[in-house]
Amino acid sequence: MTVSEIRSQFLSFFESKGHKIVPSAPMVVKNDPTLMFTNAGMNQFKDFILGNAVPDNRRVANSQKCLRVSGKHNDLEEVGVDTYHHTMFEMLGNWSFGDYFKEEAISWAWELLTGVYKIPVDRLYVTVFQGDEADGVPVDAESIEIWKKYIAADRIIPASKKDNFWEMGDTGPCGPCTEIHVDLRSDSDRNKIDGKTLVNADHPQVIEIWNNVFMEFNRMANGSLVLLPEKHVDTGMGLERLAVALQGKTSNYDIDLFQSLIQKMETISDVKYGVNEPTDIALRVIADHVRAIAFSITDGQLPSNTGAGYVIRRILRRAVRYGYQTLNLKEPFLCELSTKLADVMGDAFPELRAQQELVYKVIKEEELSFFRTLEQGIKRIEMLMQNVKSKGELIISGSDAFELYDTYGFPLDLTSLIARENGLSIDEKAFETELNKQKDRSRAATALETDDWVILREDTVEEFIGYDHLVTTVHLVKYRKVIQKQKEFYQLVFNLTPFYPEGGGQVGDKGYIEVNGEKTFIFDTKKENNLIVHLAERLPENVGVAFQAVVDVKRRFLSMCHHSATHLLHHALRTVLGTHVEQKGSLVSPDYLRFDFSHFSKVTDEQLKEIEELVVLEIRKNVELEEFRNTPMEVAKDMGAMALFGEKYGDTVRVIKFGDSVELCGGTHVTSTGQIGLFKITTETAVAAGIRRIEAITSVVAENFYKERSETLGQVALVLKNPKDLVKAVSDLQTRNYELQKEIERFQKERAIIVKQELKSKVVELNGTHFLGETVTMDAGSVKDILFQLKGEYASFLGVVGGDQGDKCSLSIILTDDLIQNKGLNAGNLIKETASLIQGGGGGQPFFATAGGKNTAGLNSAIELIKGKL
Repeated sequence: MTVSEIRSQFLSFFESKGHKIVPSAPMVVKNDPTLMFTNAGMNQFKDFILGNAVPDNRRVANSQKCLRVSGKHNDLEEVGVDTYHHTMFEMLGNWSFGDYFKEEAISWAWELLTGVYKIPVDRLYVTVFQGDEADGVPVDAESIEIWKKYIAADRIIPASKKDNFWEMGDTGPCGPCTEIHVDLRSDSDRNKIDGKTLVNADHPQVIEIWNNVFMEFNRMANGSLVLLPEKHVDTGMGLERLAVALQGKTSNYDIDLFQSLIQKMETISDVKYGVNEPTDIALRVIADHVRAIAFSITDGQLPSNTGAGYVIRRILRRAVRYGYQTLNLKEPFLCELSTKLADVMGDAFPELRAQQELVYKVIKEEELSFFRTLEQGIKRIEMLMQNVKSKGELIISGSDAFELYDTYGFPLDLTSLIARENGLSIDEKAFETELNKQKDRSRAATALETDDWVILREDTVEEFIGYDHLVTTVHLVKYRKVIQKQKEFYQLVFNLTPFYPEGGGQVGDKGYIEVNGEKTFIFDTKKENNLIVHLAERLPENVGVAFQAVVDVKRRFLSMCHHSATHLLHHALRTVLGTHVEQKGSLVSPDYLRFDFSHFSKVTDEQLKEIEELVVLEIRKNVELEEFRNTPMEVAKDMGAMALFGEKYGDTVRVIKFGDSVELCGGTHVTSTGQIGLFKITTETAVAAGIRRIEAITSVVAENFYKERSETLGQVALVLKNPKDLVKAVSDLQTRNYELQKEIERFQKERAIIVKQELKSKVVELNGTHFLGETVTMDAGSVKDILFQLKGEYASFLGVVGGDQGDKCSLSIILTDDLIQNKGLNAGNLIKETASLIQGGGGGQPFFATAGGKNTAGLNSAIELIKGKL
């Protein structure tokens, strides 16, 4: 069976058991501060398990795209090195939300594996939770008795809390689990060693294949367990591992899915798989990583320097580095492999084909950029090695190795390899210290401590009424204290709320709740899982009374204007540029709107003008809003509404229509376009390959923009004595300024020639080296030019020149290679040693360095200190 057939058969089986088959949620998580990526099949169902939402279907099943490269589940460095770890993988799962429990879950798992997939019973073992005294949870005797109906008792293995008690996180729903393990060893190996002894022993061929979690408890912040109102089943089975068992393979990378990708890479690299371990690892890394990268892009997450985008960039660069270092690939190759991925997985995940061109271009641009960074890194490490050798040392410092890792993407093993080839080594302990410092900084930046929820009202599901009301009476349902970035605040949940939570690009509402004249200000509103949480710096004195909830009307109105204008802008872009334009991200705030979209060239000034005019025309028409709430998804599509890639939609959606603009949207909008008033595009820039960004302003913000612009032009005209043609007057002034600047530069060059001759006359010989130590009234740039000229005129030269610019000064040091190699001098180190004398700082390279400061009186002391080095 192919991977596609295995996936299809799993879903068909559970459909026959009354499960609704639901699509995979996006791999990039939204509305959950505890997760960056979907790392388990149950993530999209947390609301049901937490009791924050009621499911339409009590039984569901799917194949979920998962990514495990951050936080608790971080296997990145193992991926490709072994044969079973992955970054992205598919998790097959079936769930029961308060419906069936252990009996059905176990019997169906057994029926599917042995009856449908025909895995031999003598290759299977099961583990069951053995209990935990500290938690007060007994052995899972019920599961043991159920298993005895299907498998011999000696194949039922008790297991510890570490292996067989699953928890969502430090707090939250949890419970015992029962795992099914499969022994994939040859018959001869199985005869030698009992597979039972290898279960949970990290044997690569005796592996867990399916985990059935029985959610019974809720872990509180104090560590205690309380029973959940309902019991749930949460199962997960790695599709890749299952395919290994069903296809008779010993490695995940031997299944048809990965072999298709590896064979494509064999053609690209002209390297055969299965011949050499280092190149095999490289091919596995690349075949794995291209899936994580491509699926992240289709889900709306582009590589970047922060957050989830940084994780994706790290994965991409790891793949490129293996291709560069091991397969000798010096041109983009991942982008080529992404087209093969679309062929292989496009049937199951149509987004790969729909966005194939975008994925290709984004990956290619990232590859080209990293190749340039690698070249710079090679130059940097060569300079570092030269510096180390010039001192007669053999070790590259941990801080320098970390700089190569952090700035140039060089992992420690690559730096170590290059160092060894040059007779050097790395201070690995110091490198790890620097790496841990970075991790600590990252953890501190995202650290979130939460108390347990204080429940005031049981069985209350929050209702958002903010489309129709901005003021209402509310009751506090629950609250908790939160500490983030050393700031303490409270999260409040109401039975009703008019506050719009951040989502769909639109920022959250601000406002206040009030009772008896006491106001508690809401400084932000967010959606956490399916809860609308209101952030307040303090808790109301009396939490049990009715409050008046009041939204900041001015902020909300400006957000509405910008959000409705975003829809008009999207439609105008598709009209002017073409229907290939798709939204790739947005920000809607009271201050401005930002809209990212797919387009493969810069939007011209003429096109921008046309786009802006189309939006303004729709505003002038005063088109009325048509809102359709709780519309079936198929009906919405028939209306022309587009579903965005990377978004998770329910069976019913909300449709927002302004004339020909029809979109799925949960945001807030004006009742007619005329309320927007003004619209002005302020910038158009590139975000990434194939992604453009437009920023624009509306309403009062645009009015203020034009008002300030008009006042500025008036002031300029007044300064220029109100010329008839203001543009010509400014142009003439620029021309005259340019001419004068050129004349000044000519005078400076002539003066530099004179100063150079004066400085040359003051060069003295000290211990076989020509030395210059002087102060001149020149800028640092002119001093640098003169020093490089003088350096070329002497075999051995050390020049130290101070630049006196009155209220500030500079110090420049230059030296020839013989002083670096024979005397161990280093301009960068010298400048750091002397910069404090001029109350400044600086740096540079071994042969040239500069510092800027404000203590001119210290220049002579600095010069004398460096002179003493000779």
